[in-house]
Amino acid sequence: MADRGTGASVTPPVRVLLADDSYLIREGLERILALTDDIEVVRSCEDEASTMAAVEELAPNVVLTDVRMPPTRTDEGLRIAERLRTSHPEVGVVLLSQTPSARIAAELVRHGAERRGYLLKDRVGDLPELIETLQAVAAGECRIDPTLVTGLVQTLDHQAHALEQLTPRQRELLADVAQGKSNQAIARDRFLTLRAVEKHVSEIFSRLGIGGDADVSRRVRATLIYLDSTRT
Repeated sequence: MADRGTGASVTPPVRVLLADDSYLIREGLERILALTDDIEVVRSCEDEASTMAAVEELAPNVVLTDVRMPPTRTDEGLRIAERLRTSHPEVGVVLLSQTPSARIAAELVRHGAERRGYLLKDRVGDLPELIETLQAVAAGECRIDPTLVTGLVQTLDHQAHALEQLTPRQRELLADVAQGKSNQAIARDRFLTLRAVEKHVSEIFSRLGIGGDADVSRRVRATLIYLDSTRT
């Protein structure tokens, strides 16, 4: 876009969609980002469903989202990032987290680091850094909070090593989990007791370093790790 008065090129603002279940955080982010002409906040949302609907309606460049939001308050931000990877690959996602998690950072970039970012909430008050992160992610780059980089590499290495340590039976059951089978279905198909399957699956989660908010969330994480290991 050109400035008619000077003929100089003017970079359009990055269109950002905010997502956080805290009204105070949404308001704070909007006020911070209103201080610059480089960012345009197109809307703020409070849960996963309204965020996905707003992406369809407004086509933002970047979604700046909390990791945990309704309805489960576990990994909605990650789910938004994975859904957009397929439905809107041109839309960047920057996750915000209260505490650092190398595991979440690893899952965010597991299927590609392009247009992905991760910031701690205590850094959003640094407006130049926040602007730079949003602009970089909109341009296709990956920006991970520096405090997480070492842990991110260690987490990826650990998960790859952990897969190698699974027994043949556990690998079979992990494949079943990745197919979306319940423990009851696995027990039926493998001619095992439900208790035996539950024990195996729990051990798989433990060896993969997947700790436990909700069982459904752990199964999703295990599936992502398995699918990543089978990619050629």
